[in-house]
Amino acid sequence: MEYHTELHGFVHRFLPGAPGMPTLLLLHGTGGDENDLVEVGGLVLPGASLLLPRGKVLENGMSRFFRRFAEGVFDLEDVRLRAEELAGFVKAATATYGREHEKLIAVGYSNGANMAGALLLLYPQALSAAVLFHAMVTIAPEPPPALGGKRVLLTGGRQDPLIPPEETERLGALLRSAGAAVDLIWQPGGHRLSRPEIEAARDWMRGLDTED
Repeated sequence: MEYHTELHGFVHRFLPGAPGMPTLLLLHGTGGDENDLVEVGGLVLPGASLLLPRGKVLENGMSRFFRRFAEGVFDLEDVRLRAEELAGFVKAATATYGREHEKLIAVGYSNGANMAGALLLLYPQALSAAVLFHAMVTIAPEPPPALGGKRVLLTGGRQDPLIPPEETERLGALLRSAGAAVDLIWQPGGHRLSRPEIEAARDWMRGLDTED
């Protein structure tokens, strides 16, 4: 277990996994930190290395990955800036920890899922795949990126008060239009990350192995 504060300004954790296993980039939700998704990462892909940065933006004392003007209204200039910073961090971190030749799969929840989606759309070379728990469209770059060969799992809650189902479906349509292979799984509850979603992501990860 290692902590660093000087790597592109990101406080983070890195937990090495088994040789040859992918690395999961785990991105927390609003108010979380670099500790939040350790257990989720271990459940989603046992044996993977875990890279967990803390969001650099503070909103009422809570860590986030980018600024927003209101609920669901994002500061697009800041989204671009933070995606660039995160892409730089990922490149530096994978080199520092000797993981630059392994697959990097983003796993994000809520604000972290939105950040992962923005990273995929703006810097597609940074990720091989993504799991986005409770995400919506953060940014829609023009022209759209070429996401052929990328696989994405979206999960959402049918009763989510923060991210309505149609917003998650809109994200799925955007990613598909850019060429990504998108799977969408629903659970009946709200915004909370549920155990069935985590188990669905684990099963989906197994499918990635069989298609390589």
